[in-house]
Amino acid sequence: MSLVRFLEAPQKILTSCKDLFVFGSILHKTFVVNAIDILTPVSELQDYLLANEWLEPQESILSVEKPGEGNMNVVLRVTTDERSFILKQSRPYVAKYQHIEAPLERIAVEKKFYQAVRDNAVNVHVPKILGYDAAEHLLLLEDLGHCEEMTVIYRNGAISPKQLDRLVFILGLIHRKSVSSDFPENLEMRQLNHQHIFVLPFLEDNGFQLDDVQIGLQELSLPFKNDTVIKSIVKKVGEKYLSPGNTLIHGDYYPGSWMTEAENLYIIDPEFGFVGFPEFDLGVMAAHIIMATGKKGFLNRIYEKYQGEADKQLISQVAGIEIVRRLIGLAQLPIERSLKEKGKLLRKARKLILAR
Repeated sequence: MSLVRFLEAPQKILTSCKDLFVFGSILHKTFVVNAIDILTPVSELQDYLLANEWLEPQESILSVEKPGEGNMNVVLRVTTDERSFILKQSRPYVAKYQHIEAPLERIAVEKKFYQAVRDNAVNVHVPKILGYDAAEHLLLLEDLGHCEEMTVIYRNGAISPKQLDRLVFILGLIHRKSVSSDFPENLEMRQLNHQHIFVLPFLEDNGFQLDDVQIGLQELSLPFKNDTVIKSIVKKVGEKYLSPGNTLIHGDYYPGSWMTEAENLYIIDPEFGFVGFPEFDLGVMAAHIIMATGKKGFLNRIYEKYQGEADKQLISQVAGIEIVRRLIGLAQLPIERSLKEKGKLLRKARKLILAR
């Protein structure tokens, strides 16, 4: 999903569905010793970084700030008198919504992903690991600068051909990278995502109050909840998502994970990564380009530019499923579309799922 994107849903939906998604008591007893956040005194943070030899003896912290509005983890930009870097720490719950449990090990998955691609051309498109504290579930990363999320394409309704081709090229590099057999299965995160992608949006009685998002959206959702052919395809693709694969997957390859800074393009947040099937990343990517532009033909361009083996029908099915769950599931995007426009996108999604 991602679970992160679910947290961006309107509060009314979250309230009405809380019984479905609150996973019991929070595991505060397993909470990290050094819980670092924006309120941590600079002196304590300085001592912690010095103890881990992540600061030079004479290096001093000048400021600490949030680099953006993250939901899943605590993310800080630390500026010293010599440089700046990023601290990212996971919790046994979602940082912004602490009543929602989340796998604490997701930060280890992110680290493993960055390590896996550090010796090929993807390396210049991801932040460098500067340090890792496994006990505290904390990752020290290169500061990429003041980047802009590519979620602006939703507002602009367009993406430059150069950026699109580069994103497809980078994805191909990721998918061609072989990984060791001990790469994390990340199954707990995938199980969470599976519910939000392949199950809940297609249930008639799922507790979602879609008309609280936009009047008429509930009615638009009904054809997908009552169509046995669609649901059988979704079930099959969902089973593949949970099955072992042979390709390194980013797992959340969408505009919120794409960053630009001048002419540079970066890929971040691979905490949903796993070894799966390439069509998942390709389909998710295609879905978001289609939702941004309204043009289904971008799937063909992505498929043609992709340097690797992939099943076009499966890409199409994943893309259609992703569009559906983004429009009638909890994972609402920062995208403004009329009910008529959403209806058109959902009709496109149906054709994509049926691979027509």
